[in-house]
Formats: sequence, structure tokens, C-alpha cells
Amino acid sequence: MTDKSTAEEMPEGTSPFFEQPQVNLIEIPIAHGVPAGIQTVTNERLGIGGAYGTWGQPYDNITLADMVEMRTGTTLSEGERMDLAPLGFIARHHQPALTREESVDLEVAIGAQFLRAAAHACGWHPEEVDGVLIGTSGPIVEDYTVRIAQLAGIREDALKVSVHKACDGSVGALHMLLNENLEVNQISGINLAQELAGKKVLVGGIEGLSRLVQLSRDKNALQLFGNGAGVIGVIPGESMKFLVGKTHEVFDAEGVLAVHMFYPHSGLRKDGGSNVEVSRAGTNHIRVAGLMHEPDDGDAVKMAGPMGMVKLFVRTGVQVVRDVYEMYQDLVSRVGGIEKKIAVAIVHHANLKINRLKEKHLQNEGIHLPMPWLLSEFGNVSAASNMIAFLRQLPRLNPGDHVLLDGFGAGTYYDVLVVSMGG
Repeated sequence: MTDKSTAEEMPEGTSPFFEQPQVNLIEIPIAHGVPAGIQTVTNERLGIGGAYGTWGQPYDNITLADMVEMRTGTTLSEGERMDLAPLGFIARHHQPALTREESVDLEVAIGAQFLRAAAHACGWHPEEVDGVLIGTSGPIVEDYTVRIAQLAGIREDALKVSVHKACDGSVGALHMLLNENLEVNQISGINLAQELAGKKVLVGGIEGLSRLVQLSRDKNALQLFGNGAGVIGVIPGESMKFLVGKTHEVFDAEGVLAVHMFYPHSGLRKDGGSNVEVSRAGTNHIRVAGLMHEPDDGDAVKMAGPMGMVKLFVRTGVQVVRDVYEMYQDLVSRVGGIEKKIAVAIVHHANLKINRLKEKHLQNEGIHLPMPWLLSEFGNVSAASNMIAFLRQLPRLNPGDHVLLDGFGAGTYYDVLVVSMGG
């Protein structure tokens, strides 16, 4: 990938998200009012729709420094100011300083808005939805998924699944929904892929990361992360079909990206087993919680910086994508017929350098996957990024297209799968 093509993918003139014509602007009546923007996308040929967006005050790469200095009460040195445009980001959104109660009200209201909008984008009434799977890195309350579903008008008996695997949360949730052979589906007491096959399901990531990083004094985190949400509506086995996939974890023993667990987890590593704990959090609520290397000083987030993230995610990330690609090639070979190619890879937008380096390493191994950069105006929005990227690509997809989804996040957790678009 040349410098020229990268620059073309990252135009400095990209308009702020709230000013884009298809964005529905609302104000959440919390404190003095919190602005939010939601865009809906529908591909009727596939039978898939969804909603994505963000909330809070937008900060571009220039005004961001003032915000960070105000939050931390210190002055950013030249060495502390991140050069964010080459990392793929020109803006991100942060909520104002709020009380704990106001933050709960805000994020529950926002979550319900996205669930309703995603359901309507699919032509569904909320009460028709049979399952809600939401990835959230640091939930504001433990029963966040249940609360937003209730406020959105989704039935009490619908299954709710909260997935806490950092930035891998939404792809991990989708993998559970589609792959009945996943270990987590064997130990959860409910095999979600079997239980929700053929039913109407909302799956995505909703991340109030500005609230999370406001609890931290990590200046890199304050500049890199922002609020965002992306939720899609699918009918497993019909509008989206599982082909191949793999989940993988490597505990981040060095704490390169250390994150406080704002959700229940024993904090114990299981010898020879998964660091993911699955529990029944209520009659119809399942919690999937991944062990994190937590900051030693009790901080919310501690990160080693952009190059540290590259070292953390690229090497293993390339391996997992390569393994799934080989599984896909084997499937195509066994099925026979016309050669099928992966139409696009939807990769977590941790930062542009990570994605470009993964792409380069894969190309060196003869694996050529289109990996478009689709988020500029949000910053790193963790579990929301894959679903926002998918929805931005959705209008270009056709029935029968094969799509690779690549999720990875702190912990460290990876979920990579290839799906076929229905219709």
C-alpha cells in the first residue's frame, strides 16, 4: 500500500459526523443536553440493516489537546501530543463531566436509541426481536444490555447476552450467534447459534469510552478513544450464514494494554483453559467476561502507546486471520464449483498503522484481502468499530458475497470468521 493510497483513504476534508446529511441528530436531555447522531443503513437485497453513530462533543485533532489538558490538569508536551491523522482518526466524541447517575441515564438512553433504530432499519418492531447481543468494554452498569433492551421495548423473554472482551466484543458476539461449535456455546447452558437460528437478532457494540477514559489519567487513551455504537439486525442462517471461524486468546501478561474490569470476573487464570468466564446473570441474561491485565494502580486504562499496540496485535492477529483464510480455502476446495473469493475484510479499527501492517504481512504470505479503512470521525471506538465499518460497507454487498470479520482486543482476544450474505 503506497503513501498516496493511504492518504486518499484518509482525506483531511472528511466532514464531521454530526454534519453528514444522512445523520439524524437528537439531544439526550441529560445535564445541559448531550448531542447524539444516528445513521441507519438498510440493504433490502440481503435482509440486513442497522444503525451506527456517536454522542458527545466532537473534538478534532487540533481541539483535542485542549480537552486532554483540561481533563488532566496538565500541559501536553510535544512528545505527548499524538499525531492522530496517520493513525486513521481526525475526530472523536466525548461526553461532558457527569455524575454517576447522569452517566447511567445517558448511556442507557443512548443504547436504547440504537437498538430501536437498528430494529426499524430491518423493518422490525422492537417487540419482534428474539435476541440482543452487545459487546461493551466497560459497562456503566452490570445489567446494561438488559436495561437498554427493556427501554427499547424488546420483550422480557428475549435473550440478552453481554460480551466483555474489549474491542473484540461485537465480533465475539456475532461469532457466538453463528457458530454452534464454539466452546463458549458449549459451556453457556444455551447454545446461542442453535437457539437463535432463524430468529430476529440485534448484535453490536455500544461503547461509552469517553466516560471510561475520563476515569484514567492516561494521555494516550484520552486522545485515541471516543464514544461510538454500531448495531446490526440479522437472521442467523438466512440473512447471514456462518462458513468458517476461529477464536483465540493470548493473555497480555506484560499489560501492554491494561484495562480495569468493570464487570464481574473471578480474576483468576485457568491453567490450560480459557480466560473467558460465562455466567447466567439473570433468567434470560448471559454474561461473557474476559480476563484483563488490570492497571496496577487501579487506573481505568493504561496503554503502551501506538507502537506497543502494533506489537501486541499484529503478530498473533496475522496468524489467526491466516488460519481462518486457510480454513476458508479448504472449505471452498471441498465444496467445489466456481472459485469464490472473500469480497471484503471488516477489520477492527484500532488504528490505521495496525491494519496496514496486518495487510502487508498477509500479502507477503500470498493472502490478498480488501481491508478498507472506514472510520475516521470516531477515534478508536472499541467493540463498536467492526459494526460501524460493516454498516458503512453494507450497501456495496450482494447476496452470496463472502465477508471476513476480524475482531481483536485487549486481554488479548481474537475472533475471526467468514460469513456468507443471504438474501
